[in-house]
Amino acid sequence: MSYLIINGGKKLSGEVVTQTAKNSAVAILCATLLVKGKVVLNDVPQIEEVNRIVELLKSIGVKFSGSGRQLIVDASGPIQLSKIDKNAVNKTRSSLLLLGALAGRLKKYHLPKSGGCKLGNRTVRPHIFALEKLGLKIESRPEYYEVDASKLVGGKVIMYESGDTPTENAIMAAVAAKGKTVIKMASANYMVADLCGFLKSAGADIIGVGTTTLYINGSKPLKSTVEYAIMPDPIASMTLMSAAIVTGSRLTIKNCPLEYLELELCKLEVMGQKFKIKNERTSANGFFKLGDIEIFPSKLIALPDKIEGRPFPGLNIDNLPLFVPILARAEGRTLVHDWAYENRAVYVLELQKLGVNVTLLDPHRIWVEGPSEFRPNEIIAPPALRPAVNVLICMLGAKGQSILRNIYEIDRGYENLYAVLNSVGADIKIAK
Repeated sequence: MSYLIINGGKKLSGEVVTQTAKNSAVAILCATLLVKGKVVLNDVPQIEEVNRIVELLKSIGVKFSGSGRQLIVDASGPIQLSKIDKNAVNKTRSSLLLLGALAGRLKKYHLPKSGGCKLGNRTVRPHIFALEKLGLKIESRPEYYEVDASKLVGGKVIMYESGDTPTENAIMAAVAAKGKTVIKMASANYMVADLCGFLKSAGADIIGVGTTTLYINGSKPLKSTVEYAIMPDPIASMTLMSAAIVTGSRLTIKNCPLEYLELELCKLEVMGQKFKIKNERTSANGFFKLGDIEIFPSKLIALPDKIEGRPFPGLNIDNLPLFVPILARAEGRTLVHDWAYENRAVYVLELQKLGVNVTLLDPHRIWVEGPSEFRPNEIIAPPALRPAVNVLICMLGAKGQSILRNIYEIDRGYENLYAVLNSVGADIKIAK
């Protein structure tokens, strides 16, 4: 397998562009099953997670054309779920989105259980509880979910958990259902808003996007032809900001979704990080406010209070790990509470091998004390996306040569990240 050789300790300078959103792309690709016609998707991130979803959809009869960052999707033909690519399912938890996406296409179906990041026992109960309120019957078998969608109908859904993918499943099923649906305690996160933007562009009647209460009139037919541009990824923006801060660099990150980074920037400001927001504008799909964020070398102090992820408008759960390398540069000690996943906080112990002064208090809480002196090492990336990219960021800050293996974990969610970082001064080589 390919691995990385990182010669760290180098300053970054210039401009980088935020890639488009992984989590938006996989949800919208699944939502093309609701459109019985041609969907033109622009600005599709070229990442492994998207590749797996495309393989999965192709295997059940969805047709794809186009190339590069534009995909033309036609899901108007028959769906053959018996031919689903189980290898693709095993590599991505995003396949769970088919629970809701298929509800309007098939009366009964079996969906193989999914894989993805190894983050502990991530329950599917919020998905099932929400979809059952819309008339679905879902039985969990050892290797698959048995779904009966023959009585799909609009209804009132209280989200058992304000998760992103459970909310997306409920939205897609509600758009396909007859009648009106209200979804309360919904996630208002960026990928949910982007999915709603796509569905609204297709003609869906959705009110309340960006809030925790959604009203959906599922009786409205969707268009037969849709074109939509996927939004930039706020987690990718934060990743690039973290790399700039850890390396003490002056770097401009372009196309940042500002609304989904406001609290992150507030935390950084309290820590003493200097930055400037420039060139505010509207995204290509017309739904989001973008800007360019210039990061300046700064002396950092630890946050005086603990930091934790929360459903939007809280600090993004996927941005929380990206604060750990930053906190390692700051003077003082901060408590990081990663409550959402059973195992993710444990992975920060890998950063000890790179000189980060981090103490695991329990499976969810860690102390980070700085300033740490980053040092090079050879590491196998943890089997989860954000912890894996954290290792890379710390290696960029460590003077000397590091080796990072199992880079598929990073490639799942980041498009051409190594070349992007090299373009502004990093020294990363891909070896076999």
